[in-house]
Amino acid sequence: QVQVVESGGGSVQAGGSLRLSCVASGYDFTRSHCMGWWRRAPGKELEGVATMAYYGDTNYADSVKGRFTISKDHAKNILYLQMNSLKPDDAGVYYCAATPLRLGYRGPSLRDSEYDYWGQGTQVTVSS
Repeated sequence: QVQVVESGGGSVQAGGSLRLSCVASGYDFTRSHCMGWWRRAPGKELEGVATMAYYGDTNYADSVKGRFTISKDHAKNILYLQMNSLKPDDAGVYYCAATPLRLGYRGPSLRDSEYDYWGQGTQVTVSS
């Protein structure tokens, strides 16, 4: 039903920056919802990176706080992840996801199980 497409991945040196974009369609962005970013490093479990509720509240993994910024262009309905001061540990496939809010909502979650619609991922490589 909902289509989610990420872009913007690439290869950078440690200390560099990348900006990821996510476009979702078949989804009413005027409704209450959360969107966010996850990543999977080689040989690692999926890790929540940053999420954002429709009203602007955000949640960041400790490992990226202060370096990454999640934002949304509400006019264009595009979700962004600005990644600065990239480290080799940041490398992996980055996924965008979206979900309507669920009963019992308490804020944007980093739990992947709470998100319903996922993109295919975009590769981020960081060299030292």
